[in-house]
Amino acid sequence: MSARAHKIMRKRVDKLTRVYKTSKKISVVFLLAVLCLGVGAAARSPVGAGPPEPELSASCAILMDAASGQVLYEKNSAERVPVASTTKIMTALLLLEAGEPERAFTATSEMVTVEGSSMGLRPGDLVSRYALACGMLLCSGNDAANTAAIHLDGSIPAFAARMNARAAALGMRGTHFVTPSGLDAEGHVSTAHDMALLGRAALQNQLFREICGQSSIRVSFGNPPYPRSLRNHNRLLYMLEGTVGIKTGFTKKSGRCLVSAVRREGLTLIAVTLRASDDWNDHKKLYNYGFAKYRAVFLDELGSAFQVPVAGGSAPAASLRLAWQPQAYVTESPGELRREILLRPFEYAPLPKGRVLGAARYYAGDVLLAEVPLVVSATVERRTVEAKPKREGFWAGLKRRLGF
Repeated sequence: MSARAHKIMRKRVDKLTRVYKTSKKISVVFLLAVLCLGVGAAARSPVGAGPPEPELSASCAILMDAASGQVLYEKNSAERVPVASTTKIMTALLLLEAGEPERAFTATSEMVTVEGSSMGLRPGDLVSRYALACGMLLCSGNDAANTAAIHLDGSIPAFAARMNARAAALGMRGTHFVTPSGLDAEGHVSTAHDMALLGRAALQNQLFREICGQSSIRVSFGNPPYPRSLRNHNRLLYMLEGTVGIKTGFTKKSGRCLVSAVRREGLTLIAVTLRASDDWNDHKKLYNYGFAKYRAVFLDELGSAFQVPVAGGSAPAASLRLAWQPQAYVTESPGELRREILLRPFEYAPLPKGRVLGAARYYAGDVLLAEVPLVVSATVERRTVEAKPKREGFWAGLKRRLGF
């Protein structure tokens, strides 16, 4: 399902008015039996105590499942500290969410005059939004971040307000942004947990995901524009199998900061380390730990039967099916699994095959493991009403009876 289709589905499901709750009281013993019998090939490690927690150089760290937001490991993850250029994750995301990536404009002296790392912008350069996002995510250009901020909102403070509003919407409760680049500023702080939430949101933007995963990109800008090659500072792209991105950061005050994501066998994990002296190895340890600890489990049968009443249909109810077989990666002791079926009380015909009418949500405790659309299995047509015979008038009936 495309990101746009998924977004539409989520909006539709959020409006549903009836929730069916089915408790799947699966004990750990039964769950492990499912793993052995149903998804043995997907299990990541034998049953047991699991790998030991990693020893890290970072003062603050977290490992999070990108799909559910479940935290697999954390170390001082709520401590508020400077986060350096990982701030540019937010700036680049807001720029790409503004749309029109190929839209170009002329950079001004106010936009590009900033200390620190640079993508090479000069006053008078013609540059596109796409090139700015590349400049931020690959070579960590402070000039790109400032230019994006002033281009979108006219000033750094105005853009910082946009950043903080987005952070609040994402639940980043320990975050306050002051600069678009991450340069040290009083009150510019975040947490490892919040930066993982930001990484989750950024990965849902397809263009962001494509850019941050490139080891190098060629873009054009200048006066007149000409091709340039930008190289990614993220060494994990070369060091670690399945690395998706995302962003590095460093200042003397913040120390080394790194937000990364790795995808293997359909599972994406996000790692954040702040104030780390050996961040590359910290992230390797976190992913080795996470991929050893998580295991795959199918949450429901693909052929599970669901129905919803239909008004005015050729059938009294529509049969529904799961759009795909729900699968999640869980720890060895996920506890009780439960399923919620979200549907409206009834639907109106016609209902074409494949239409999304609701969703099935699967939880381990209060943690959402997966959400799968419920779609119509077979088309339900609108019921046709037979025309009533025209009533015969008195004189017409009399003539008929008399033979006229």
